[in-house]
Amino acid sequence: MTPLVVDASVVVKWFVPEVHTDAARRWLDAGHQFFAPDLLFAETTNTVWKKVRRSELTRDQGQQLVADLADVAVETVSCRALAEDAHALAIATGRSVYDSLYLALALRLDARVITADQRFVAGVAGFRELRPHVIHVTSGG
Repeated sequence: MTPLVVDASVVVKWFVPEVHTDAARRWLDAGHQFFAPDLLFAETTNTVWKKVRRSELTRDQGQQLVADLADVAVETVSCRALAEDAHALAIATGRSVYDSLYLALALRLDARVITADQRFVAGVAGFRELRPHVIHVTSGG
């Protein structure tokens, strides 16, 4: 099993039909082991909250989705354990600490971050040593 770091933009697509949902779900079928900083649950829950506020989901649907997200097959790593590396990466790249937490974990695991955030992909494209560690969800699976 290949280790992959998945960010919240991908995990939400596993559960909610959005642009690139099919691409995100293909990664599930490809036999990978998924990892993420424990920030994943705050980010995915916040996304569900936004969808409820915009009436894209009912309150009950949102509550069920949050429960389903809690059972997702992603091994989490404490943000505390990644904070130093993430801060250094954020300073070096100009990316947010949030994005950098995922990148720090990918570097630690010698893995790739799968994201649906094109700005994240573009933000590391100019860094030769980091570029291979962040790929867009549509890049395979």
